[in-house]
Amino acid sequence: MKVSIIILNWNRKKDTIECLESIENLQILGFELEIVVVDNASSDGSQKAVEQIFKKITEKNILCKQIRNTTNLGFAAGNNVGMRYSLDSGADYLLVLNNDTEVDKSLIKKLLKVAKKYSKVGTISPKIYFAKGFEFHKNRYKRKDLGKVFWYAGGDMDWDNVYGSNHGVDEVDKGQFEKAKETDFATGACMLLKSEALKDVGLFDEKYFMYLEDADLSQRLKRKGWEVLYTPKTEIWHKVAQSSGIGSDLNDYYITRNRLLFGMRYAKFRTKLALVRESFKLFLTGRRWQKIGVRDFYLGRFEKGSWK
Repeated sequence: MKVSIIILNWNRKKDTIECLESIENLQILGFELEIVVVDNASSDGSQKAVEQIFKKITEKNILCKQIRNTTNLGFAAGNNVGMRYSLDSGADYLLVLNNDTEVDKSLIKKLLKVAKKYSKVGTISPKIYFAKGFEFHKNRYKRKDLGKVFWYAGGDMDWDNVYGSNHGVDEVDKGQFEKAKETDFATGACMLLKSEALKDVGLFDEKYFMYLEDADLSQRLKRKGWEVLYTPKTEIWHKVAQSSGIGSDLNDYYITRNRLLFGMRYAKFRTKLALVRESFKLFLTGRRWQKIGVRDFYLGRFEKGSWK
């Protein structure tokens, strides 16, 4: 059995190296592991740094591959480059992993154990904590609780308003999310994907560029009869929103545009009507990049769109 980890990097050299250092310590038993780093045309020395750490990682019988894109393809298309390579290389499972994460050494072993229990599992996301110092409310917690504050323990999609929310976010882990269960969406921060399922439904939709491509893929899996699961059996730590910045112009643009795209595909008819009304209001009174996001949706400008 072969597992391929796909990590996308764009000018986050330090995060990517720290992520790879944590992967280097993974427990590997009964499967072959390959790491595929897809670089989205970084200019901060990332590519050279990745090649250097690969020399050390390959000594542990882990296959390593760096793919260098000539432009920034965004999250969806950038990850798809690595996913296509991994599928062509015969991977049975693909783990899409954010480069601003660090993993528990049991991650792959325990995700595979869960996957083998469910014959129709399409994707699984693990318990995800905020990395220490990256909590939204840093002063709320006792020192002993840092590193145990939830960012994701499964997720719900509010279909009346077309917003996704993570279970447990900002809560300290006290055993309240200890059951594996189906969830509305797996998160692109860390999702183990069965190759058979990807061949059935396809990869990330590159229209999104970034944001909601993971929810879209989760919906396509569900609608083809594949299960989307959360498991508490292993965990990672996430340095949240390092690439885009919460509340930024980038957020305004892609969330606004992509929420319309996602909602028009999957929401109920009355919700679609509400989205149209809301979009007109945003176009008139919203922030600059919200207005541009609405305009680009109706003009069919997807992928990178108008983003600078």
